[in-house]
Amino acid sequence: MSREAIGPLDYLRRWPLRLWIALVAIFLYAPLITLMAFSFNESKRNIIWTGFTFDWYFKAFRNAGLLEAFTNSLTIAALSTAISVVLGALVAVACWRFRFPFKAGFEGTLALPIVVPEICMGVAMLVFFSRVMPWPAGLPWPLNLGAIIIAHVSFCFPFVAVIVRARLASFNRELEEAAKDLGASEWRSFMDVLVPHMRPALVAGALLAFTLSLDDFVITFFTAGPDTVTFPVKVYSMVRFSVTPEVNAASTVLIVLTVLLTAIGLKLQGREVAKSGGA
Repeated sequence: MSREAIGPLDYLRRWPLRLWIALVAIFLYAPLITLMAFSFNESKRNIIWTGFTFDWYFKAFRNAGLLEAFTNSLTIAALSTAISVVLGALVAVACWRFRFPFKAGFEGTLALPIVVPEICMGVAMLVFFSRVMPWPAGLPWPLNLGAIIIAHVSFCFPFVAVIVRARLASFNRELEEAAKDLGASEWRSFMDVLVPHMRPALVAGALLAFTLSLDDFVITFFTAGPDTVTFPVKVYSMVRFSVTPEVNAASTVLIVLTVLLTAIGLKLQGREVAKSGGA
């Protein structure tokens, strides 16, 4: 009598696989959970638990320098994400639709910010903004964040382009041709046919670009001027003296914000995929 083949989900019923998944989850999330737990520690010494308190969150929200750095990071991430989504989508459509000389070289160059070490990108941006195109100092907010925004766009939009380009590979060009046969212009067919198909990839690319920009430290450290401080740079300056529960509280707020934005984006993306599947 032949044995019935084991389905992929049946392997989850075996205890070795469950144990392996648990160990991987502990390895990935135990440091984050520890950080979040010690953000409620009453003691200033981060390694000794003395009691539960919310005081460090109140202290973090009363820290003017920390709030300013957090506002700068959110502004930079939002602006760089918006620019990266538009630029990455246009580059992806151009590489997908058109043939032009040195296209392979262009696509390879587009991937350089993804594979180049971040320290090299940071030094390159430092040289660029100090010698090639010096960013004016003393500009009002948010113009003083322009150099960092440009630097973040330079390494964020290739990720968006790659994701959108992969999504376009499954597009049926006959849909666009049918829209044009029905009288739609080039712009209307692009907005009503192609953009809805790209929307899940645009959401995924925006989430990735926002996350990369929000927690970037190396490139921002080399690009920021003396009067501009972002949240990762501020946290680094605080950690240099000691890791206090205030740092843990600020980091916990950033983690929660990132998780919430990711959950909202994934929910919106799921709705778009469901609509496209139902159509």
